[in-house]
Amino acid sequence: MSTIRTLIVDDEPLARRGLELRLRRHADVEIVGEAGNGREAFHAISALRPQLMFLDVQMPGVDGFELLRALPATQIPLTVFVTAYDQYALAAFAASALDYLLKPVDDTRLDESVERARARLVSRKTEDHYERLLKLVATLPDSAKTRIDAFLADEDARAGTKLTIKDGQRVLRVDVESIRWIDAAGDYMCIHTADGTHVLRGTMQQLERRLDPRRFARVHRSSIVNLDRVKEMRPHLNGEYFLVLDSGHELKLSRSYRDKVKLLT
Repeated sequence: MSTIRTLIVDDEPLARRGLELRLRRHADVEIVGEAGNGREAFHAISALRPQLMFLDVQMPGVDGFELLRALPATQIPLTVFVTAYDQYALAAFAASALDYLLKPVDDTRLDESVERARARLVSRKTEDHYERLLKLVATLPDSAKTRIDAFLADEDARAGTKLTIKDGQRVLRVDVESIRWIDAAGDYMCIHTADGTHVLRGTMQQLERRLDPRRFARVHRSSIVNLDRVKEMRPHLNGEYFLVLDSGHELKLSRSYRDKVKLLT
């Protein structure tokens, strides 16, 4: 029997615990994670890719609707809104969310929500759910996006010897010299270092502006390399090259970006 990967998002620990205990009655529901605010939920969705999410509407800082607005459309799980306020429940229902639950959560209504999720996943009809949710969050004011960006974006204009990365509740200071290369994965940047890979939400253009262009070069529309880490250039096809890094990894150097690393030729 396949399981339903489920994320619980609520700023109240007791509420999260209560949902977790009740959902255990369903053998096919796998709780893959919990989050206490919109920022934590954003990163949990990226890392865990849940299929189903029980989402508290009202949370401090970034609420449930604002979280949905910030997520890439392809990552939005089937969403059950959980709220203590009728007006929010009605808004969610009007937006055709998978379901909504009023606090305190009734066991029967929770079971109905799980059954709806099962039916939607079995029928593979999840696209209409995502589209309706996106229509809802599209009506939110721009300030909603601004608030979550304030949590997730790094405010440093130009990195010096350290690059600041906000990851959930942690703030990491990564040595710029340790960065080998950076590549894009949708709305995220994967920063590969000697110690591992860190994920930062943003664009290649934003990250380029924070890095010293004398040391870091764009070699592909989705890749930036630390030039000090390049040990070899190997010819490929049509004027393209492969860059061999000191770690042994290889990156393609597109012909259109070849002038960025002309010092290597």
